[in-house]
Amino acid sequence: MDFDVVDNFENVEMTYVSFLSRGYVSKNKNIFERIELTDFSRFVLYSCVYGIPIFKMGRGGKKILVLSGIHGNELPPQLANLTLMNELMDCKVNNTIYFIPFASPNSTMNNERTFNSLDLNRAAHITNSLSNQIIHAIEELKIDFVGDFHSTAYNSNPGFESVFSSKNPSPESVLIAHYISRNVGSEMIRYDIAGSQYKGAVEDVCNLRGIPAVTCEVVSPFASIGKGSFEKSLEQMKSFLTYFGF
Repeated sequence: MDFDVVDNFENVEMTYVSFLSRGYVSKNKNIFERIELTDFSRFVLYSCVYGIPIFKMGRGGKKILVLSGIHGNELPPQLANLTLMNELMDCKVNNTIYFIPFASPNSTMNNERTFNSLDLNRAAHITNSLSNQIIHAIEELKIDFVGDFHSTAYNSNPGFESVFSSKNPSPESVLIAHYISRNVGSEMIRYDIAGSQYKGAVEDVCNLRGIPAVTCEVVSPFASIGKGSFEKSLEQMKSFLTYFGF
């Protein structure tokens, strides 16, 4: 994958993961009204009209991905990811950090959990699915660690603030989750074997392929941004990066 320096933002590079999903995120008023419309935020939203942009900051060190929007109606982490990128614009980054703030712009635009009726967090193992294309990008870029950020409603699974991990075959997943849990108070959920509960989660597919990954959840009603949920998701993301010495 070839990255290009983003005009007017010399510390940021960008390319596209896929063109399967594209959309006007600004049509989703529940998230658009909360976005600080910096020049960079406008550029990100514009890029989503054409596909799924992935952004890169820093060089050298570990390669780390901050991912959000696998479920388009889980808004707090998508807002948090975009906010995090804005905050890091002028920072010296001591690793290589990749960001996918909107994993399915079309789903976010329509405030939908699925893309083409497919739950992307049950489809990362299915050849050429949208989430499978994200997995291919992770492997092509040789990303070392993945944080996948979600939100959960009280009456859904898991229904509480948490961080998922699995011990095998990528044991560092548990270490990352333990760090985040201890650091921000999110309840830790650990499985012995990745994918043992269900198949196709981005986190599980990464762990099964030897790329340590965690899934972080904050509590918010679906299709909206509950009180404190965006701030908590941002806190989880910063804790995830801090684990790697940022």
